[in-house]
Amino acid sequence: MSFKKIIMPAVALLLICLVATSLLALTNQVTAARIETIAAQAENEARARVFPEARSFGEAKTVDSATYCEALDSTGKCIGYTFTTSAKGYGGDVSVMTGVRRNGTVRAVEILDVSNETPGLGQNAKQDGFKAQFYDKSGVIGVSTASKSAENGIDALTGATYTSRGVTDAVNLALKLFDQIPKGGSANG
Repeated sequence: MSFKKIIMPAVALLLICLVATSLLALTNQVTAARIETIAAQAENEARARVFPEARSFGEAKTVDSATYCEALDSTGKCIGYTFTTSAKGYGGDVSVMTGVRRNGTVRAVEILDVSNETPGLGQNAKQDGFKAQFYDKSGVIGVSTASKSAENGIDALTGATYTSRGVTDAVNLALKLFDQIPKGGSANG
């Protein structure tokens, strides 16, 4: 084989890879700020869904690997907290926002990401009926299955026990972190 038949395709392939990589880097640089803005907006909308009675939310803070902020009423008093946590599901991490009242009970749960879970099974965690099971729970929440009933538990999604446990683990982490954070405001939950 001649030298040109080997080198020319290799050089062409190298140039194509350099151009493609440069274009991807440029696209990422141009869209990164917009993606971050959209993610922050989605998180704020989720906060409003888990604490609809809140008029504003305090500055986001971090504890361990979770983000939390105070939910504030119209007078600026703290009425609870929102926690963004994640835990292992079936296909990867599930991301959950949990609203926790000042008395330590769950106000609401919003599923932020279950995109790696099985469509039609694990992704059903986004359904209101599943999320509503967490309402008013406190302490350590368990997962009840067809073969095992859990005290202070929620019913697992049919065919999606790992996802159900992942969501529950994320909510339990929020409840655990609630006990660790300094409490602000003076309103009662």
